[in-house]
Amino acid sequence: MSARLDSFMDDYLSAWESNDPAEIGALFTEDAVYHPDPWGDGWQGVDDIVENWIERQDDPGTWEFEWSVLVEQGDLAIVEGETRYDDGTTYSNLWIIRFAPDGRVHEFTEWWQDQADPS
Repeated sequence: MSARLDSFMDDYLSAWESNDPAEIGALFTEDAVYHPDPWGDGWQGVDDIVENWIERQDDPGTWEFEWSVLVEQGDLAIVEGETRYDDGTTYSNLWIIRFAPDGRVHEFTEWWQDQADPS
């Protein structure tokens, strides 16, 4: 795993925990696209990403996340994860991350599935 991906994941998890708009915004380029699911148009631009993230935020301390790298090549990283919430819900996650040359992300797509409802 590269230092770039490791740093991004640390920063992403910190932003997820803090829900701090500055931390969230620092992860992405100004023109980034964040797809909270793979089918929609996603959130366009860093301001839209921050706004939508805050609207859907998880409360700090209510989740745990474990991850591993499936693919890392060039500007592409694919991360497999598992999110466990305090309420007992567990999600399988697949993240497709495309980095800009400066190390911020310009495209992020999430696939997630509730493990109790695999349909």
